[in-house]
Amino acid sequence: MAYTETTRTSYGKRLGNSLGGIVGGLIMIVGGTILLWWNEGRAVKTTKMLKEAQGQVVEMPDISRIDPAFEGKLVHATGMVATSDSLFDSEFKVGARAISIRRDVEYYQWVEHAESESKDKIGGAEETTTTYTYDLQWVSSPIPSQNFHDPDYRNENKVLRQVEPYTKYAQQVQFGAYKLNTDQIHSISGSTPLQVNDSTGTNVIYIGKDPARPDVGDVRITFTKVLPAQISIVAAVSGDSFTSYQAKNGKSFSALRMGNIPQEQIFEGEHSANKMMLWILRILGFILVMAGLRSVFSILETLLKVIPFLSRIVGWGVGLVCNVIGFAWGLIVVALAWIAYRPVLAIALLVIAAAVIWYFATHGKKGTPEPPAATQEPQA
Repeated sequence: MAYTETTRTSYGKRLGNSLGGIVGGLIMIVGGTILLWWNEGRAVKTTKMLKEAQGQVVEMPDISRIDPAFEGKLVHATGMVATSDSLFDSEFKVGARAISIRRDVEYYQWVEHAESESKDKIGGAEETTTTYTYDLQWVSSPIPSQNFHDPDYRNENKVLRQVEPYTKYAQQVQFGAYKLNTDQIHSISGSTPLQVNDSTGTNVIYIGKDPARPDVGDVRITFTKVLPAQISIVAAVSGDSFTSYQAKNGKSFSALRMGNIPQEQIFEGEHSANKMMLWILRILGFILVMAGLRSVFSILETLLKVIPFLSRIVGWGVGLVCNVIGFAWGLIVVALAWIAYRPVLAIALLVIAAAVIWYFATHGKKGTPEPPAATQEPQA
C-alpha cells in the first residue's frame, strides 16, 4: 500500500536554495566548457594514434614460437589461449581450471520507490507530495531499511548471510609461445556456468528455505567461469609477452577481441568507439552548460514564485533563453577547439561558410527585381 508524505518549503528557503544554485551552476558551466574543449582534443589525438598504429601493425602468422624479428613491433595475431592455473573459491569450495572464475551475489530485499509532485503556493512557498511504494526485488547489495519513510516497512530488511562478490584470474595464460599480460587476461570474456552441485548440475548456491518462494533476506550466489578460447590481439611484442603501443603523441593502444577478427575490423571498431565517445561527451558537455545557466538564472523564476502563474511564464522564458545561449556557447567552444586541434579543417569550414554567405549576399541582391520606375502622366 502506498505511503504519502507532504512537505512545505518556505519562500525564504527557496530563495536561499536558488542563491546556492548559482555557485553550482557556475561550476557546471566551467566543467562543461572544459569537457567540451578536452573532448575535441581527446578525439583528435585518439584518431591520430589509431591511424599511426594502423600504419605500423604487421601480421604475426605463427604464435607457436618466439620470433625475435617481431620484438618491439606492433602485431596482429590470432590463436587459442590456454592456462594450467586451477582457480579456487576457498569460501564455497568451488573451482575450475579457467581463465577466471566469478562469484555474483544477490539479496532478496524490500526496495523503496518515491514519486514526487510539487505545487507552488501563493506567497512563494512550495508544497511537495511524495508517494512511497515498496516491492521485493533481487538486488546486488543489502538495503538498509531503518530509514524507510513508511513505518510499516522500517527494519523489515535482513540478510541471512552477507557475501562479498569475488573474481579471480589466472596468473599464467599462454598465447602460443607467448604470455598474455594482466590487462589482456582481464579482457577475455565469454562466461559459462560453473557447476557447484553435482546432483543438480546448477551453478547457484541458495541460502534460504525455498528458491521457488524466496523470502526477505534470502541470498542467491551465482558462479561462472571463463574458459580458454580463440582471441585476436593487436599489441606490441615485448620479449615473451605483450605491451601497449606508444604513439608519437603519447597515447597508448592495445586491443583484444574474442574470436578470429581481422585487424581492419578491430581498427574500424576502435574508430567507431572513438566517434561514439566523442558525441556522448559532446552531448554531456552541452547539457552541463545549459543546466548550469539554468541554475544560475533560476533565481529570476524563484523571485516571482509569490505569483505562481507569472513565475511559470518567466521560468519557461528563462529555460528557453538558457538553452539557446548554452547551445551557442557549446558551439563556440567546439569551434575554438577545432581551430586549436584541427586548424586545417576548421579554416576550410570557415572559408566555405564565408563563401556561402558572400554568394547569397551578392546574388540575393542581384536577383531582387528593381521596383518599377514612376511614370509621369501626360498633361492635357
